[in-house]
Amino acid sequence: MEGAGCYGHNAADDVALDAVLLARAAGGRPVRVQWSRADEMSHAPFGAAMAIEIEADLDAQDDIVAWRHRIWSNGHAARPGRAVLPALLAATELKDPFPRYISTNPPQANGGGADRNSVPLYDFPSWQIESHRLLTMPIRTSALRTLGAQGNVFAIESFIDELASERGEDPLAFRLRYLRDPRAQDVLRRVAQRAKWKPQKRPGRGHGIGFARYKNTGAYCAVIAEVEGAEDIRVERLTIAVDVGEAINPDGVINQVEGGAIQATSWVLKERVRFDRNGITSNSWGAYPILRFTEVPEVVVELIQRPDSEPVGAGEAAHGPVTAAIANAVYDALGVRVRDLPITRERLIAAMELS
Repeated sequence: MEGAGCYGHNAADDVALDAVLLARAAGGRPVRVQWSRADEMSHAPFGAAMAIEIEADLDAQDDIVAWRHRIWSNGHAARPGRAVLPALLAATELKDPFPRYISTNPPQANGGGADRNSVPLYDFPSWQIESHRLLTMPIRTSALRTLGAQGNVFAIESFIDELASERGEDPLAFRLRYLRDPRAQDVLRRVAQRAKWKPQKRPGRGHGIGFARYKNTGAYCAVIAEVEGAEDIRVERLTIAVDVGEAINPDGVINQVEGGAIQATSWVLKERVRFDRNGITSNSWGAYPILRFTEVPEVVVELIQRPDSEPVGAGEAAHGPVTAAIANAVYDALGVRVRDLPITRERLIAAMELS
């Protein structure tokens, strides 16, 4: 049956197995199974949590000479049908249950999982990446759109911004100095030109940059975010430059980038799974708020056409750069660096108390 799609892994296969098991017990009568909203929000798999530490060594001129990036995360892949053990929820609840499936990570050749986008695109003399897969799973995890890329790009681009600030250097110029890839340089320059970087400083408003090449092999994306931080953080505008090689359907590319940017804004400002020892507590839209239409920022996308280059996907290119750009804009507006997502009022206050 055709149904709603998703980026990642939802509960469609779990409810299908529920229906099969019930139909086998129903004496040949057809059954219809529909999970409630609370069921779905409590039992569908979630994106894995991530903790990331980054260190850099600087020389006497404050240039980066070494980079270390460490990740701790559950696995980001538990789709059914890809392993010997079944990954479906009801399989663990049978009379003779299968063991609970422990989420894995795709190999780097397929883009990686927790380590996706952990290798910096910047030209540092040396770097070391460590990815620690956690086997303890207090909640069920699997693929959420971008897998580990959002967390890694957020961490990398936040730290790059912090280093630029420590040096008193423009964050755009700082990035360009460490990029030799002309296509990477181009998306940054194009987005800066489109956003008229850097606008004059206004009280309570900030501007931030985020950049990445998705999976380090896909689309290039650079973002400049404008935020207003008088009360809660509000993203007013996202200016984006994207290079997907040859864009066969330019309007489709722009739609994908716009949608990803808005979803990432919701992740950055609103979304988080809450749970206690008894289970998931964020099992309604009231307990799991998402971005409202009235909060959607203006999104401007500049598509760089490269007809001589192979086309690559656009669907997940914007999430990491948008996340980082918003966080860096918050720092520009308020002078505090928030290192935990989402960027809520409580986390802003906690960051101010630490600064």
